[in-house]
Amino acid sequence: MFNAIKANFHPSHQTHKETLIKFIVLLAIIVVYFGYMSWKYNASTGFALAILSWSFFVLCTPVADGGFLIAFPVRLLFNVRMAITQVVLWFIAVGVNIYFLSFSESTYQLTFLTRLLQHILTQPIPYWSILAISALGTLLSIYFGDEMMDVVTHKDRVKHHQHGFKYRVLLVVGMGAVTVTAYYHLLRSLGVHIPA
Repeated sequence: MFNAIKANFHPSHQTHKETLIKFIVLLAIIVVYFGYMSWKYNASTGFALAILSWSFFVLCTPVADGGFLIAFPVRLLFNVRMAITQVVLWFIAVGVNIYFLSFSESTYQLTFLTRLLQHILTQPIPYWSILAISALGTLLSIYFGDEMMDVVTHKDRVKHHQHGFKYRVLLVVGMGAVTVTAYYHLLRSLGVHIPA
């Protein structure tokens, strides 16, 4: 297991350090959130709210944050591209919500985030467009994350630059900006106002 991590992760490489820091911060947030919700309600409700909140970040945000919590360790341990893991996680997140909408719909009413998730999921027109926009943005950001994990040495950077890496980065950043802008306007139509 440690050999697999060593082969895929180089702590001396700046982009890998940044990726690890992001992972640790996201993991800490989800652990603290679960702890708070478990204290406020109980452990099973806290777990349900944590998993629903995780599914919100997987399905309804245009960056790979919720999926990154699982995709990053899978990339390190098994060298499976994060984009592939992210697609699997979308199906898991959809399955989680189908379960809760079918058997425990009242759980959504306990937090603002889960109420928002339920509203998006149960109003196909126009709010499923948030799911589509978020999927596009997440795929772009996770693709970029895979590229950063691939670029380890100077030789790798040269190879990626020769194959249009700069243009791919510009495309990802440009499409990411369009995705975030569209997502911002859709959230405003839901009555969620994000400070500029």
